[in-house]
Amino acid sequence: MVDDYLRLDSQMCFRLYTAARLTMQAYEPLLKQLGITYTQYLVLLVLWESDKLPINDIGKKLLLGINTMSPLIKRMEGMGLIVRQDNPADKRQQLVVLTPKAKKMQQDAHNIPVCLSKHLIGCGIDEDKMLSLMPLLDEFIRKMERGNNDDEVA
Repeated sequence: MVDDYLRLDSQMCFRLYTAARLTMQAYEPLLKQLGITYTQYLVLLVLWESDKLPINDIGKKLLLGINTMSPLIKRMEGMGLIVRQDNPADKRQQLVVLTPKAKKMQQDAHNIPVCLSKHLIGCGIDEDKMLSLMPLLDEFIRKMERGNNDDEVA
């Protein structure tokens, strides 16, 4: 008999993984119209909020390491969405800057959150319940980040 702790339906990690995978899957057709991936969309969201950021700052905001960020930025640069510029305040650092193409894409992406909300409602998911999860997930992420830095797993 399987230990109850080792049952798949007892694993919170599986629920979080599945929810994340299905959410990204819902975004896929919307992002395909823009010609970008989900991770590229996240980078653009960060830059649309605050253009001209160091790669490390974008990575910290998205919880992505430099090994993930460097090739991602390089691909986006090749797509004409961003350029890298020397930071006038620190010549050792490069800033990631949106191109006019990426700024125009912001207008095209404006409806993505609305479309995703309609998709959730169409699936019978109450939007208010989904929105009420955000503070709980934020707290979970903060505590897991801290826990990864402070605690050892027994």
